[in-house]
Amino acid sequence: MTTLLTVLKSGGRYDAAWVERLARGVRRHAPAFDRILCLTDLPLAVAGVERVPLRHDWPAWWAKMEAFRPGLTAGPTLLCDLDTVLTGPADALAEPGFTAMEDYFHEGRLSSALLRWQGGALDALYIAFAAEPERWMAPGSCGPVPNGVHGDQVVIDHLLRRDGLAPDFFQHRYPGLLDFYDPRRAEHGPVVVFIGASKPDTATGPVRIAWEGASPSADEDTVDA
Repeated sequence: MTTLLTVLKSGGRYDAAWVERLARGVRRHAPAFDRILCLTDLPLAVAGVERVPLRHDWPAWWAKMEAFRPGLTAGPTLLCDLDTVLTGPADALAEPGFTAMEDYFHEGRLSSALLRWQGGALDALYIAFAAEPERWMAPGSCGPVPNGVHGDQVVIDHLLRRDGLAPDFFQHRYPGLLDFYDPRRAEHGPVVVFIGASKPDTATGPVRIAWEGASPSADEDTVDA
């Protein structure tokens, strides 16, 4: 089973509407995904999305480390940030193969905005982090950080390197698949990624229209896992 997995942690900018809009885009442009799963601490009820409760109260982006919990998925699994907008054919995201988005600012380092693996293959990330969360959340635990921001992708990158694992990058494997939002352009896609202060709710033109989309079908079921 091919799974797209996203994480919604309470207390921030995102809410259920962001999950709904991402799911809508996936169903429209990446139907190769069999399952959409959301890890959250909110009482989420979004059509076609499986809600799985977060087990830990890890703050902000650190909640994404639960995406690697053993037994959560089987088959190709894509961790996808909620501020991703699909505007065109994107089934390539559901193909097998250990692949990550290359960091926009730092060549050779991964971004956890898009990270794909075979279910179970990255259990060690969760196991290591859950054993010592305070250690890994502490700045400096992974050595110098290129942009000075210590977050989940720094720890993921560090632990993978420690274990001798190196993902391919989506930009190399699928040229033209990812596109970084630029307000000076109208057309983007097919997978629009936001960096910095730009977000889908402040986007304009076709990207904003694609994000807002149409209402999902009323007969789609919500499943709690």
